[in-house]
Amino acid sequence: MQTPICDFVKKYNKSRTCRLHMPGHKGSHRLGFEHLDITEIDGADCLYNASGIIKESTLNASQLFGANTFYSTEGSSHAIRAMLFLALKHAAAHGLSKTIAVGRNAHKSLVSACAILDAKVDWIYPEKNDSYLSCNITAEHLERFLDSKPTLPFAVYITTPDYLGNTVDIKSLSLVCKKRNVLLLVDNAHGAYLKFLESSLHPIDCGADMCCDSAHKTLSCLTGGAYLHLSKSCDKELVNQAQTALSLFGTTSPSYLILQSLDGLNAYLADGYREKLKNTITAVELVKNNLINHGYTLVGKEPLKITLSTKQYGYTGYEVNEYLKKYNIFSEFYDQDYIVFMISVELKKKNLFVLEKALKTLPKKDSVYIEPPILTPKEVGLSFKDALFSPSENLPVDDAKGKILSSVTVSCPPAVPIVVCGEIIDQNAIECFKYYGIESCDVVKR
Repeated sequence: MQTPICDFVKKYNKSRTCRLHMPGHKGSHRLGFEHLDITEIDGADCLYNASGIIKESTLNASQLFGANTFYSTEGSSHAIRAMLFLALKHAAAHGLSKTIAVGRNAHKSLVSACAILDAKVDWIYPEKNDSYLSCNITAEHLERFLDSKPTLPFAVYITTPDYLGNTVDIKSLSLVCKKRNVLLLVDNAHGAYLKFLESSLHPIDCGADMCCDSAHKTLSCLTGGAYLHLSKSCDKELVNQAQTALSLFGTTSPSYLILQSLDGLNAYLADGYREKLKNTITAVELVKNNLINHGYTLVGKEPLKITLSTKQYGYTGYEVNEYLKKYNIFSEFYDQDYIVFMISVELKKKNLFVLEKALKTLPKKDSVYIEPPILTPKEVGLSFKDALFSPSENLPVDDAKGKILSSVTVSCPPAVPIVVCGEIIDQNAIECFKYYGIESCDVVKR
């Protein structure tokens, strides 16, 4: 597979051109990579109006993923906003409602996109759950939810895999949506590699209409590299509008370092990546089984995540994380209940066994019996948009009861809001805030 963006930049660099264009470093070597960092000059194409090397590269990616694929150099958050815009365009063209049904564990970028685009959200809560980070939605659950509504939403939005490595059955959910002519959108930021399993579990292959992938999360790509995928069965007009949608929310100065990373990744994925992935998953499964046999409790079925439910072993996730730092091991995420380790084919197998050995060295203790508060549905006081644009003030959470949350700001990871802007903060919300270490919040100032 060709790498047209990488090839162009290498050729341009060798030509010793007088760089009378941005960026200001002019290809200097102060940090060592500036010579590869260019902008949208003649021949380098334009990300949001691609007709040359970027178009060629995205067609290569489209071939790999079996979709209409477009690049983002600003992560899946960028692709999520574009995806919602396209779905709203589809709704307007077909006279549908402006309400989208969303699994409650959505990333904050979905909330901010809804606020900006003035879309209404109807939250889908899990029937049973012990963490606000997960939202297990079955086909039966979704059918009951949709059939209970007087007006169907213009789309259903699901996050899978979630931050803990839990997954939902996209194939069955897509059948429910297709039966009702409702678009299915998937935040697959953590699952780009699922396309390259022996049997693909990628959302597009499982029936989703649109999805985003973060190439930088689980594939060998620089931070910020991501994809927007539209299925081959999507309306042609949506595909034609995809670059426009991305341009609405993206910078006019996309990173050519990230574009080269996405371009080079195509060749890497096409040449032996599947076998490397298979071998890595086998090694991860071995470590998971060894940890279970040692007494650890694991959650999630995602192949490239190891998530420990730490309390059964006698510790909070915070305590396990601090312990592992002694071994120079840094996790992806931790809280009171869990610690998450993200794996990719680039991680050396010896590092996996270093993790296993360190965890086995930690002595098992009596279980910690502190149950997390279960997030309950919240009363809505204002729309996302009205709350976000209202005057606000920051208050300690104990003083916020009865107030309307005004901000979508939340730490990343995990970037999943406990309460979203526009909702009224009740006692349950305060208990959740405290449990997860949130001491203050922005509320609408009256």
